[in-house]
Amino acid sequence: MTTINHHADHPGFAGVTGFLTGLTMSVMGGTVARLAADLAAVSGADRVVDVGCGPGTAVRTAARRGARVTGIDPAPVMLRLARTLTRDRWAIIWAEGSAEDLRQPDRSATVLWSLSTIHHWADVTAGLDEARRVLVPGGRLLAIERRVRPGATGLASHGWTDRQAESFAAACSAAGFDDVSVETKTPGRRTVLVVRAVRP
Repeated sequence: MTTINHHADHPGFAGVTGFLTGLTMSVMGGTVARLAADLAAVSGADRVVDVGCGPGTAVRTAARRGARVTGIDPAPVMLRLARTLTRDRWAIIWAEGSAEDLRQPDRSATVLWSLSTIHHWADVTAGLDEARRVLVPGGRLLAIERRVRPGATGLASHGWTDRQAESFAAACSAAGFDDVSVETKTPGRRTVLVVRAVRP
């Protein structure tokens, strides 16, 4: 199987560099956040978990649509920035955690998404098991990654090739998800790969 989490060895974000990276993410992440909320049809009836929330752009987007949202990230600097950038009193919880250890109750989310982060997950199988545990039956799983060229290196490789997206879709099916699909979208200047699935 093609490696989906090909940047699992990334050291993470911390300090001034992490803070500046988070600010950049907050500026550039709006179009993907809106795409995620649209594709997941987020509404006030939803409880959304954002895995690898970074500075919280997608969390705030879901909250604006009335959802109760939990933003989870392993980097304290990202969570501090997310709290700083979140001025309105929405129904948002920020929590330290990882894809493999979400620290959320069983069947507590109607939507779980991971935007531009699965290529960093330490263990994709464990992450999908956690997603399935946390989602309610009928809950929607959504993954979005930047589309990258095969053989890309450095920053240009942060994302998925078409083959990696297909491999993640296969991993979703193996983890017991239904209605798994792979799509290509262009929500702005960049093309992204979208994998959607439903917890039975």
